[in-house]
Amino acid sequence: MQVLEDVTKDEELRTRAIQRLKKKHDFHAHLLVYGMVNAFLVAIWAVTGAGFFWPVFPIVGWGIGVVMNAWDVYRSEEPNEDQIRREMDAMSRQAQPARSP
Repeated sequence: MQVLEDVTKDEELRTRAIQRLKKKHDFHAHLLVYGMVNAFLVAIWAVTGAGFFWPVFPIVGWGIGVVMNAWDVYRSEEPNEDQIRREMDAMSRQAQPARSP
């Protein structure tokens, strides 16, 4: 029985590891595209007279998305037992019908 549990845990861990590696790969691709596109926009700005630095708008706007993507990829994914218990308690309170006086 223990061997079966260990195999199941290993399979689950492998699946989670593959998902995490895919997220990291996708983030690095996103970061590369972000850098290339924004470098191209800065080059256009420089070639067309280098007046007001308008590329700041897509750099900052898209940068917010890149930061959120990084946060999703590199933050701790696993909730701890205390967080799980609090969420379960909140859900059970919401599921209870309202009592009338």
